[in-house]
Amino acid sequence: MTNSDYLIKAAIKKVTEKLNEILVDKIEEATNIAQDAPVILKKEFDSLKESIIEEASRMEKVENIQENESANTYQDSKIKKALNEIEDINKQIDLLNKTINIQMK
Repeated sequence: MTNSDYLIKAAIKKVTEKLNEILVDKIEEATNIAQDAPVILKKEFDSLKESIIEEASRMEKVENIQENESANTYQDSKIKKALNEIEDINKQIDLLNKTINIQMK
């Protein structure tokens, strides 16, 4: 064999060794990531679940506030109607009193 043959064989051997080393390292990395993936996914799922629950709670509070405001508005309109009726009755009583006072004179 010539020197160039040895150089070519040595280059091929060293490149193959380096590629195998890189491949083994990448397989170990992938294995570690695969082992951590369930933990990472669980954390992300728990975080998502927590934010969904918080949003549902917030939406429920907003709806309850709107329902209370609606009920209060309904009650306010009933109160206004009752006050108007009382005012009308008071006007009728005043008119009746004036009429009675005029007749008594």
